[in-house]
Amino acid sequence: MMRTDRCGDLRAGEAGRRVALCGWVARRRDHGGIVFLDLRDAAGTVQVVVDPEKDALGDAHRVRAEWVLRVEGEIRPRPEGTVNADMATGDIEVVATALEILSESEATPFPLDERIDVDEGLRLRHRYLDLRRERMQRNLRLRALVNGALRRAMDDQEFVEVETPMLIASTPEGARDFVVPSRMRPGSFYALPQSPQLFKQLLMVGGLDRYYQIARCLRDEDLRADRQFEFMQLDVEMTFAGQDDVLDAVGRAVVAATEAATGVPPGPIARLTWLEAMERFGSDKPDTRFGLELVELTEIFASTGFRAFQGAEAVKGICVPGEGDLSRSRVDGLVDRAKALGAAGLVWMRVRDGGVIESPVAKFIDEGEQAGLVEGSEPRPVICC
Repeated sequence: MMRTDRCGDLRAGEAGRRVALCGWVARRRDHGGIVFLDLRDAAGTVQVVVDPEKDALGDAHRVRAEWVLRVEGEIRPRPEGTVNADMATGDIEVVATALEILSESEATPFPLDERIDVDEGLRLRHRYLDLRRERMQRNLRLRALVNGALRRAMDDQEFVEVETPMLIASTPEGARDFVVPSRMRPGSFYALPQSPQLFKQLLMVGGLDRYYQIARCLRDEDLRADRQFEFMQLDVEMTFAGQDDVLDAVGRAVVAATEAATGVPPGPIARLTWLEAMERFGSDKPDTRFGLELVELTEIFASTGFRAFQGAEAVKGICVPGEGDLSRSRVDGLVDRAKALGAAGLVWMRVRDGGVIESPVAKFIDEGEQAGLVEGSEPRPVICC
């Protein structure tokens, strides 16, 4: 047996038990003869103590970072004052009675310590090393947890998981296809699917009733921050279902995936119509945590003499409570940002004590319009229209 336990699974209640561990050396510290090794595997890291008197071959003194070891030893509590609260195994250590070097390693091209930033290009060139980092391991496990939760949620609703073909005929969709040449028929090509759309519709016509798949989709389109050549999506299709049926089924899956990722049930999912989202946030994919919703001002300026608002189908503002003393440079920065996003400009107003409005356009707004702006606002806000 190569190992009896995983490094990160050991706990204080097991003190005195003999174990065999295998893993990579995360760190090595030589304190005047006694060598401390942080041994890492998929479950976590544990400290191994090597006494030079029990290391007949002197292997511990040769060991360097990322060497692969097999260690036999006994679990014991760490001495008082040496407990590491940042490690799950920080209150114990393994006293080595035998140490075997399974594989030596050259010096790594970059440190695997999470506290050190590394150029992404360098990480990608040495992906096998990058995957050893705690963050990458955590991401892969989180992805597996979410996928498992999605599958359980869909299975519980009697959806059937079907894997659709990856080599298909080219079909017109929203992006360009990736194509694969055929060896059997020179000059002919398969396309990689942009989505399983046609296949899931065939399944519905075939009477399957409820289908799902965590589908790989491939699109030859320009890269963006939230878009890449290939991605995974939860793909779902139902027959004899209305809008509420679809929202409920997908909502259950999203709730299950969120709970798996965070450990906390998120509660019911709020629903917004497209019109409500645009009216309140100005976006069909709003981040509702932001809080600064649009304020409807169209009626207030229905008969305004301010030319910028005359004839406008809609006039909306954002009220920023408590920021009446925002510096002019920051306000001008907001104006520049609005222009950079395509707006012709941005009208800003400060509401001072007593409802007095301070703004470059205040002289163009009559008293009734100013009173309408101030009504119901919190003390000293900034209103941007």
